[in-house]
Amino acid sequence: MEDVLLIDDDVELCSMLTEYLDKNGFRVRSVHRGDSGLAAAQQHSWALILLDVMLPGMDGFEVLKRIRLESNVSVLLLTARGEDIDRIVGLEIGADDYLPKPFNPRELLARMRAVLRRRDRTSGPLPALLRVHDLDLDVAARKAMKAGKRLELTDVEFGLLEALMRAPGQVLSREELSQSVLGRAFDPFDRSLDMHISRLRRKLGRNDEDEDRVKTIRGVGYQLVLDRDFSGEGD
Repeated sequence: MEDVLLIDDDVELCSMLTEYLDKNGFRVRSVHRGDSGLAAAQQHSWALILLDVMLPGMDGFEVLKRIRLESNVSVLLLTARGEDIDRIVGLEIGADDYLPKPFNPRELLARMRAVLRRRDRTSGPLPALLRVHDLDLDVAARKAMKAGKRLELTDVEFGLLEALMRAPGQVLSREELSQSVLGRAFDPFDRSLDMHISRLRRKLGRNDEDEDRVKTIRGVGYQLVLDRDFSGEGD
């Protein structure tokens, strides 16, 4: 069973989700305050954290910020329906995905499994070591390097970088990236993919030609920009 931390002040909801998720292969620990939730997050190696935004003691955004200072554990944010700003802020801070309340437990389960598939998926016959200019990706070890320095990426950011590095210079559509990395069909009103790309772009910085390494192709998708002297390799 996978260990999941649920940080939410709705005790009844936590009880219902704990029972439901237990039947589907997850061992859930519930915490009802932000400060105690942060402490629990730091004391155990969790497969996934389900984090509500509105919490007593410390709000979910602050909890997520502090988690991200020391861990890339997968975090699925639970937000109030209609609060788009909560979702945008959460993704900016480093949430892997979000789900607006109220939600169907089956949808939550599907989102959780999609997040964990990104973490666990293997490359099969595809190269496990990727290099594009000064970017190196060890798929098996889930390790990304830029110019010899470790890049701290969330699971979604790692998945996006892997997809882009497997097709350097090619334009990957939003539909393709949403399906392969987020695990769901692309929704033009869902900005989460764009927010994840924005965070990845900032972490990658600019290349030797002072260009963003990830280029937005308006109306189509994204492209990993190649330097003029690029010679890629994969082992």
